[in-house]
This record gives sequence, C-alpha cells and structure tokens, in this order.
Amino acid sequence: MLLFLLRQEKKRVKNLVVFINVFWTSLMKTLIMLFKVLLIITQARSQDISLIAKNLEGIDVKIEEVTYKSKTAIRLTESPEAAENLAIVKGIQFTDGTITAELAGSPLPSANNSARGFIGVAFRVKKGDTIRYDCFYLRPTNGRADDQIRRNHSTQYIAHPEYPWFRLRKEFPSMYESYVDIVEGEWTKIKIEVKGKQAKLYVNDAEQPSLIVNSLLNAESTGGIALWVGQGTDGYFRNLKVTKN
Repeated sequence: MLLFLLRQEKKRVKNLVVFINVFWTSLMKTLIMLFKVLLIITQARSQDISLIAKNLEGIDVKIEEVTYKSKTAIRLTESPEAAENLAIVKGIQFTDGTITAELAGSPLPSANNSARGFIGVAFRVKKGDTIRYDCFYLRPTNGRADDQIRRNHSTQYIAHPEYPWFRLRKEFPSMYESYVDIVEGEWTKIKIEVKGKQAKLYVNDAEQPSLIVNSLLNAESTGGIALWVGQGTDGYFRNLKVTKN
C-alpha cells in the first residue's frame, strides 16, 4: 500500500513538473511576442531621419551634404532674396511628440552686423498659399555676448507668418525668448516637446527647458517638420529624430 502511494505521489510530482515546464515555456513565448509587438509599435512612433539632400524639400535655401567638425551633416544657407529659409523633411507628418537634433550655426562672412547665426527646427509645417509653422530657434552669437540683453535673446519661438520675432518682442517682451549658454559654430543638442498647445525647448541635455510656450500661436494641427535657418546663417544639422505621441 505504501509503495502504491509513493508511486502515485511520484506520478503527481512528475505531472506537476511537466505542467510547470509547459506553462513556463508558453509564458516566455507570450512575453517574447509582446516584446516584439511593443518594439514594432515603438519603432513606428520613433524615427531616425536620414538627413540627406534627397530627403529634404528646400524652400529658399541651398542644401549641401558636408562634413562639419568631423561629423556628417546637412548644410543650409539661404538663397538670394530668400523669404522662408526652410528644408522640409519629406514623408513626415507630426502633431504631438518629441523632436531631437544637433545643430550648429554662425553668421556667414557676407552677413551684416545683425546676423546671429539663427538656426532651429520648425514643426507642424503646412504648405499652401502661405507657409505656416511654429518654430524654436537659437541665436548662437548671443549665448556668450558681453551684453546681457543680447544673452537674454539666445532662444526664440515664432509662429510664422503672423508672429515674427520682432512682433512678439514688442507685444510680449521676454515671453517668447530666453537665455541659454550656447556657442557660435559648435554642435548643440536641442529637444522640442510638443503636446497640444504647449511646446518646450531643451538645450544640450538639460533636465529643465530653456523656453516654455504654454499656448502656441498657430492653430493646433498636423504638419511637417523642417530644418530652419535665418538671414545670413551658415547652418549645419545632424541626428534628427522624431518620436510621435
């Protein structure tokens, strides 16, 4: 009788071990499948943009593939009598999310004294009779200027076409620009976070934003993303990445 009971118990243990092995194998397969699905979803939302000339639609800019400070980059310079100064990334539509890039700007040798190396990224770009977009940009020569007022104008938000920088500075002093420590001609990392009517600009991996806009001045919409340079700028871009919410 005791031998019979021992055999029965051994059989139950063996069956339990088989059940656990089958369950564990099935669980691991399910987790691996879920991981692959999440990876696909994440990759679909996050895109590393190949910054080459054929992937950009230039509007009043000259686009060149170059090496700048030992890094492969896109160089943008404005065309004569330029009006827009954009290079729109083809095939990207963006509403909310995060845009990161590295950029470097300085005034061209031929630029006038008002040039600051203006360089940035425009988002929610919409083409029509008039091009509309929101944009954060930097004034690299202001970052370490001896004049504190110039330093306070190192970053800028604009809403093209109704709200250029000079209108915003006149009507809303200090609200759409700020100081940040940046250096003319040096690679600078930027991150733009957009959610509804709010956008934030982060510079050089800072934990806190350099500039916050709590009510974007263009209507909420979906549009493109573009590299942006201002008048008289020698501008370079690399490592553009877009993550959509």
